[in-house]
Amino acid sequence: MRALVRFIAGFSAVAVIAITLVAATPFARHAGPPWISIEYPANPFDASSRDAYLLVHAFHHGSPMESTVQGTAEGLVGGERKSVALRFETTTRPGVYALRKQWSDDGVWSLLISVTQHENNTAQALVELGSDGITSVRVPTRREREWTIPRPITAQEVEQSLQSRAARMAQVRR
Repeated sequence: MRALVRFIAGFSAVAVIAITLVAATPFARHAGPPWISIEYPANPFDASSRDAYLLVHAFHHGSPMESTVQGTAEGLVGGERKSVALRFETTTRPGVYALRKQWSDDGVWSLLISVTQHENNTAQALVELGSDGITSVRVPTRREREWTIPRPITAQEVEQSLQSRAARMAQVRR
């Protein structure tokens, strides 16, 4: 009987260790999608973000997280499509990345910015720019059970963002 009790106690300890190891894996700590938020204007009193056009915040649930941040500036300049790969800089705050202006003042521009938590787990923001700065920020979502989940931005959404604003600008010039 004592041997059986020791076996069960030993088995329970192994089970607790196994569960702890599974919970500590990167996947378990990062279950669920990331979130992206755009801060504009950037704080000029923070040396790490001074002169940044905007700041990108990466979150896992409510907590800031280090993330892969990528993006492009998508433009329509003189009737031609332009695409500029963006470079982001880390700041002194965890999960916050500075973006300095890397696109021209000519034409109509939208920024497509992505934060990736791990493979195929991305949140994206579509940032529409106007002559005076940011005019709109959208993070498209979908519902999954009781959760709001970020969804990918389609090429059609980016194109529509540019074309509709270019058409409005053309009408204003007339």
